[in-house]
Amino acid sequence: PDLPYPVAVVTGEIEERFLAALPGVRAREFSSDMRTRAIAARVDIPMDWKGTTGGEPGKALEIYVLAGELRFSDFALGPGGYAYVPPGSLGFALASDIGAQVLYFLDEIDEKAVIRAPIIMDGSLLPWEEVHPGVFERELRRDPGTGARSWLLRVEPGASLPWSRSSVNREGYFIEGDYTHGECYEGVSSTWDYLPGGYFRRPAGVVNGGPPSVATASSVWYLRELAGGTVEIVPTCDSTTPTP
Repeated sequence: PDLPYPVAVVTGEIEERFLAALPGVRAREFSSDMRTRAIAARVDIPMDWKGTTGGEPGKALEIYVLAGELRFSDFALGPGGYAYVPPGSLGFALASDIGAQVLYFLDEIDEKAVIRAPIIMDGSLLPWEEVHPGVFERELRRDPGTGARSWLLRVEPGASLPWSRSSVNREGYFIEGDYTHGECYEGVSSTWDYLPGGYFRRPAGVVNGGPPSVATASSVWYLRELAGGTVEIVPTCDSTTPTP
C-alpha cells in the first residue's frame, strides 16, 4: 500500500542541498519545518572543513557519526560517536580533516527537558543490553523530564519480533546489515526491505514488526523519539486492543 508516512526511504536518492547552519556542507533532508527550522538529515562533511555548533541558536542539536571523523573542540568522534548540544550551551568549534558522514538533527526544545549540559561521547563503547532474544539496545540519551530518547537497536539473524506499537512518533535510520520490516496499515501487513541508508518516520499508534520482520545479517538501527512513550505488544497486525 501507499502509506501516508515514509518508510524504506533511500537516502542516496534524496536531492542534496546546502545546509545554512553548516556552511560548505551538503545535506539530504529526511524532514524539515520552515517555521521552526527543525531538521532531520544526513550530512556529508568535506575534508579540511571547519564550522561551529552555533549556526541555529535556540535549537537542540544531535549528531551521530556514521563514517569519517568529526571533532567537537578537543573531542574527536569517529564512527559511533554521539553528541547532544542543548540550547544555551556554549558553541563548539567543529572540524574534520578527513571528512565525515553524520546524522544531523535540530529540534525545538521541550521546556520539561532536564538535560541542559552537552553530551559528547564514543557511543561504540556503551554496552548492548538484550531486550528480546536476539534483539539488543544501546541507549545514547534519555531525558528524565521529557522521556525523549535516542538509541541503537541491533537485530540478529533468527530473532523474532512481536507486533507492537509506540505511543509516540518514531524515526529511524538503518546503519548496517540487511533487514526486512513489517508495517501494518488498515489491518494489512506489508514488508519493506532495508539496506544501509534506509530511513523511516512512523506516527504514533501504528502497528509494525511481527513475524514478517527478519534480519538476514546482523542489523543496526539508529532510532529516536522526541517524547516519552510506551511500547505495547499486540497479538496481531490488525489489533485494536492491548494484549491481556
